[in-house]
Amino acid sequence: MTRVVSLFLPMWSTDRLRRKLGDAAPPPEIPLVLTGRDGRRRVVRAADAAAIAAGLRIGMPATKAQALVKDLVVNDADPQGDAEALDRLALWALRRYAPIVAADPPDGLVIDTTGADHLHGGESAMLADMIERLAAAGFAARAAIADSWGAAHALARFVAGPMIVVPPAGNANAIVRLPIAALRLPADMVDSLRKLGLDRILDLVAKPRAPLALRFGPELGRRLDHAMGRLSEPIDPIRPPDITEVRRVFGEPIGAAETIARYTGKLVGELCDVLETRSLGARRLDLLLHRVDNRVEAIRVGTALPVRDAKRLTRLLTDKIETIDPGFGIELMQLAATIAEPLVARQTISSLIETPEADVSDLIDTLSNRVGEERLYRMAPMASDVPERSVRRVAPIAPESGEGWPRHWPRPARLLPVPELIETVALLPDHPPVTFTWRGIRRRVKHADGPERIFGEWWKRDAELIAVRDYFQVEDEAGERYWIYRAGDGEDLTTGSHRWFLHGIFG
Repeated sequence: MTRVVSLFLPMWSTDRLRRKLGDAAPPPEIPLVLTGRDGRRRVVRAADAAAIAAGLRIGMPATKAQALVKDLVVNDADPQGDAEALDRLALWALRRYAPIVAADPPDGLVIDTTGADHLHGGESAMLADMIERLAAAGFAARAAIADSWGAAHALARFVAGPMIVVPPAGNANAIVRLPIAALRLPADMVDSLRKLGLDRILDLVAKPRAPLALRFGPELGRRLDHAMGRLSEPIDPIRPPDITEVRRVFGEPIGAAETIARYTGKLVGELCDVLETRSLGARRLDLLLHRVDNRVEAIRVGTALPVRDAKRLTRLLTDKIETIDPGFGIELMQLAATIAEPLVARQTISSLIETPEADVSDLIDTLSNRVGEERLYRMAPMASDVPERSVRRVAPIAPESGEGWPRHWPRPARLLPVPELIETVALLPDHPPVTFTWRGIRRRVKHADGPERIFGEWWKRDAELIAVRDYFQVEDEAGERYWIYRAGDGEDLTTGSHRWFLHGIFG
């Protein structure tokens, strides 16, 4: 089922101006409006949150706005610059989230994320990531995902909350309580419908279709069907001007999976030839399949390293052909390398002495495209004495950082995510426990080594200024070895609670 994200930027123009001005921008608490010409008048074209809170509205005369709000900051609107910046934002979303992205002027994006959400940890995680990244760049954003563009657009703009996820087949229940303005109808049509007592979409759904079409034309019914998901609404995806792309147009539509796979292989071969002439390798491929009913199906695959191997790329793409719904047939196929990086040909090893380097990037590509890039990682050391801070997640084939774990004391093979409280019998201040109880099982300590004292990182938190931990390696009567510690030095309670915790298990 199709899933579409509508990304709404309510303060797009003013946020963009503040980002452009940098340190010279007015503080967020000072109202800011952008004005433009409406005939011979100057009217408010955009207002930030402070201006809206002060009672200013879009379309208000600029002179009235200045009379109502003292110290109002007024700048000229730049609709052309806003549109160009929106296109650049769409290109950013194209490279990061999904192969079908388009600007939704004047203040939003539309993204077809069908089959792509699992690469980002699910729909909720994907929307949260969008909002967080835009907020970090200085842009307020709201996002909604639904089965259709119309429903997602309406929910992002007319429902309070930064993130709305509509379950599949839930469009109707999600939007019927919204005002009819959410259907993207012309303003004069909305006014006429309100005069008839039709304020909400639910009122519109309950009315016969024919009299409404006779009075308002087909646009009303079409917009309602778009929002309900009964009628598909094609998205014209944005393409970068310098993108490496090949395409094939069919005289007769194709629909069989074998035929799609065969032409996918041909397109990959053509694309690899183009990449070779440019000394590039693909890091991300988008295969767009245009159906005869104006819908676009998409497949996106990524690679850990730049790749120009036609067989390898073809296999990654054809593994996902089963997710494609050809409908009544596909009339155009486009294959684009949305992310390409330099790839120089290397000399193959021919000497009997040299040993080839192990290359697991093919396996990594297969797994990451099946389960998601975010779910595939390896652990790498970090410069920290605190055990839980000494590891971090990195990409599977990320280069070595040069950091390492302490060698003077062994570390357990398994480190618990959160140290678990244990009950102990031990002499203070420097003796290991005689017995300890973990997860309801009492264990007698047969051998112990320690303590290894670890101090807190005082430069991160004041609470760690005098905090210490004393770690012990202990072995029970069954031969199992554990890594436990006492919070505090055993004498001064200000250094820790003197409670014992189990932090790791040795192999």
